[in-house]
Amino acid sequence: MDVSPGELMVAQAAREIADRDVVFVGMRLPLIAFVVAKRTHAPNAIGLFELGVVRDAPAPELLYTMGDTPNVRGAVWCARTVDLMGLLQQGAVDAGFIGGAEMDRHGNLNTTAIGADRAHPTVQLPGSGGGADIASLAKRLIVIMPHDKRRLRDKVDFITSPGDHVSVLITTLGVFRFVDGEAVLASYHPRSSVQVCAEHTGWPLRVAPNVSETASPSSEVRRIIRGYDPDGFWTRRGD
Repeated sequence: MDVSPGELMVAQAAREIADRDVVFVGMRLPLIAFVVAKRTHAPNAIGLFELGVVRDAPAPELLYTMGDTPNVRGAVWCARTVDLMGLLQQGAVDAGFIGGAEMDRHGNLNTTAIGADRAHPTVQLPGSGGGADIASLAKRLIVIMPHDKRRLRDKVDFITSPGDHVSVLITTLGVFRFVDGEAVLASYHPRSSVQVCAEHTGWPLRVAPNVSETASPSSEVRRIIRGYDPDGFWTRRGD
């Protein structure tokens, strides 16, 4: 079955959204995961978009930025970022999507800087934005990241977003659950393996006793993903 890593990650991310969840939706793959969840098992989920948009139905066409007209048209609420942060502070957000340049085994994320010298980092990153707020105040956190040792590090150079609420890490190679505050490999993707995941992880890999291959998306889910992102702009199909 021809499924890109992006499509596999979208399908897995969609499974993390429960019906009636209020979800802080990110761009790229989380955006499509919200679409899949809404059209399959979570029709009553609500999506929050960081610039202040709240939707009870996905935008009818693919978004390239959160401020695209299709995301604003038909929204149930067009407010401000601060209003959505207020919902976070009230404890009203069930799940939030987030990513980062680096992550450690405890789920701490770095989106600030890479390099031991914080005054003169090797790489200056965008910073927190709303990431630290989402990580700290959403009831659970869903992280999507590429899988390599430069990103999955034993110790991140800077903790931008704490990992206390991370429930799952979905990578290009596998899925990690968090047990006693530490990442445990729960499944490996098709064409990956426990060994491959270990070779590309920057800490000693913990493996769940029942580790298995990640379930591939159903034909219905593939149809939804490809119908929403027909050219593979975000899912990188064909790369």
